[in-house]
Amino acid sequence: MFTLLFVALLLTDLAVRFWLAARQIRHVQTHRGQVPAEFSDRIGLHSHQRAADYTAAKMQFGMLERVVEAAALVGFTLLGGLQFLDAQLGLLIDNEMLRQLALLGAVLAIMGVIGLPFSAWRKFRLEARFGFNRMTPRLFIIDSAKALFLTLLFGTPLAAGVLWIMGNAGENWIWWAWGIWVAFNILMLWLFPTVIAPMFNRFTPLDNPEMAQRIQALAKRCGFSLRGLFVMDGSTRSAHGNAYFTGFGKSRRIVFFDTLLNRLNVDEVEAVLAHELGHFKHKHIIKRMIVTFSVALGFFVLLGWLSNQVWFYTGLGVVPQLGRPNDALALILLFLVIPVFTFWVTPVASWLSRRDEFQADRYAAHQCSPDWLVSALVKLYDDNAATLTPDPVHSAFYDSHPPAVIRIQHLKHG
Repeated sequence: MFTLLFVALLLTDLAVRFWLAARQIRHVQTHRGQVPAEFSDRIGLHSHQRAADYTAAKMQFGMLERVVEAAALVGFTLLGGLQFLDAQLGLLIDNEMLRQLALLGAVLAIMGVIGLPFSAWRKFRLEARFGFNRMTPRLFIIDSAKALFLTLLFGTPLAAGVLWIMGNAGENWIWWAWGIWVAFNILMLWLFPTVIAPMFNRFTPLDNPEMAQRIQALAKRCGFSLRGLFVMDGSTRSAHGNAYFTGFGKSRRIVFFDTLLNRLNVDEVEAVLAHELGHFKHKHIIKRMIVTFSVALGFFVLLGWLSNQVWFYTGLGVVPQLGRPNDALALILLFLVIPVFTFWVTPVASWLSRRDEFQADRYAAHQCSPDWLVSALVKLYDDNAATLTPDPVHSAFYDSHPPAVIRIQHLKHG
């Protein structure tokens, strides 16, 4: 019964994704010939058509990627891939902790190998086709190697700690494992701006006195204490522009992509930053962290129950080993299949995110002229080839930000 449920949900997942992608492609192509009236004086027809083609290309590529991911999932589960790996490693490795870590590593390695061609194609063909990619093959390999190193450096102790707790902490292991996971994520947030991010990009202090003074004044008005304003060399990898807050306490900083500063004027940068400060003022980041940690606790509770249910293993094509711990096996299975069972939550999460974006926009409109934010958003839509005419159903299901037309209307009319 569980196998049938899994297959039914997986097929439904694929069918809904394909239906939504087809709607999005059809909608943007149908409206490809005319720029929406709200943008007609600022975005040319060529840019609008480029955005439509970019959106369609991403949708088509994403559909192919999802099919391969689903095939890999079936290969790991119902076709016996995970069972084979577990049995072979059981014959080769006697130490139980090393055996389980090896199983986790083998699955992650296989998934990484499957995903690598898609990442390369996305960078060097899809993004390059529309003028966004600036990454060289050499830099792509270096970044991939660094990411692997960090995964091994930080992921191995985390996985070993969780597995040891699952096997030795008794009935309360769920709380201990969850506590370690929370502490690990907070550590990563603390390390990211000063240790991890500089391994991939170069960060330099903002060298624009007028802009720095405006930003400092805005932050003071908003009650936000800054520890640094930095510019990131995003142009070495992509033409896309962005800005973000990062870090905790003394490591908290604001980071601008150099591509963003090259495109926006001082007023527009202040408006974009006011929007980001709106997230801070409404405590969106803290709220999302609380939700994330709560979901993680639910994951561990579910894992604690499912790891003791034989039908959970056998229903997914795996026979647990007798007399040996199967904690890693249960952990992998749940990670693999839980997206299939929780896909229906996507539109709820998207709606909550769009609500937060509207709140941040309203906050920005009170801190500076809403026309500045409108101007900045139009430039960002144009530069990033973001479609101005998304399918309403696809947007409601997936989009974390409001559609361009609706967002601009809210800013102009309050």
